[in-house]
Order: sequence, then structure tokens, then C-alpha cells
Amino acid sequence: MLASIVARRSTMSAEATNGGSSSPAPAEPPVAEIAQLALEDEPKVSFQDQFKAFSKFGDTKSDGKLITLSQSDKWMKQAKVIDKKITTTDTGIHFKKFKAMKISYTDYNKFLDELAKAKKVELSDIKKKMAGCGAPGVVQVSAGKAASAVNRLTDPSKYTGSHKERFDATGKGKGIAGRKDLVDASGYVSGYQHKDTYDQAH
Repeated sequence: MLASIVARRSTMSAEATNGGSSSPAPAEPPVAEIAQLALEDEPKVSFQDQFKAFSKFGDTKSDGKLITLSQSDKWMKQAKVIDKKITTTDTGIHFKKFKAMKISYTDYNKFLDELAKAKKVELSDIKKKMAGCGAPGVVQVSAGKAASAVNRLTDPSKYTGSHKERFDATGKGKGIAGRKDLVDASGYVSGYQHKDTYDQAH
């Protein structure tokens, strides 16, 4: 769509320079118009679409028209709206003012408006976060801490007791030799330090 408008405008400007048309056409399309078209070309999830999705989340019988406090809190936590400034206590207080277990999209907008005013937060910021937080239940987890914990637990050099016998010096598992006490038939007593050194010395 964007490319076709740019092509059409460049054709019009070419006609204007060749004398094909008397009205002067702009040489380039306006930057603001291109930016607006680029935004329209991207598929965008609206706040209302998210309301429907979260009002059905965890409730198979829901038709997407009414939302509960629990569903709202899940949505706000996923969107990181609930933080140190806005808590679940705040959402509970403002939600209970509607004296209903579930509220409609219109009432939900009023609920957010009152919450934003009470906590001195921009309503547009809240809605932007809630519209762009992804599908219900999709939580972005930072893998940094988890990875470091797993690395520590899977590092055989830190193992003690019988577990350290299961790995060689490089950290490779010894297989069954590391799990079973195999009989040493070499003729030396266990723990003898100078095994196989007699021939080298004599």
C-alpha cells in the first residue's frame, strides 16, 4: 500500500515536469503521511481486543463482554501495570465500587480512569501497556538468573561425596564405572599410590 502511493506520487511529479498536467504535484510524499501508513500496515491488537481475550481467560463460559477482578489483576500483572505504585489492593478498592463480580467494557474504562486519577498515573500509559502485553498467560521470563543457577547445579567440579566419582577431570560422565564399585583385579590393594611404577624404577 505504501509503495503504491509513493509510486503514484512520483508518476504525478514526472507528469508535472513533462508538462502533462497543469497542477504542480509535490516531488516527495509527506513524511507524516508515510509514517501513518506504515503504522496502519502493521497488525495491531487494540485495548478492546485484549479486554475480550482476558475476560475469557480461565473462564470457558465467558463471552468476552464482562471481566472479573481476578482476570483484570492477571492482565495488569502481565502488562506490568501492577507494581510498587499500583497494587492489587488499589485495584480491589476501585473495582468494588461497581458493586458487581464482573463489569462491562464501558465500566472497565471508568474503573481504569478512576484508578489512574487516584494513583496519579497517565491513563494512556496504562492502556498502552495493557494493549501491548501479549496474549493471556504469555509471560516474558528473564532467563539470566535461571541459567546461572542451572550452570552451578550442573558443574561436576562442585560435586562432593560419591557424586564427584561419577565424572572424570574434564567433567565427562564415566557411565556405569561412575555408578558401580567395579572390582580392581590388578593385584594392588585399594588406595595404593604407586601402581604400575615398579617396572619403571627397575
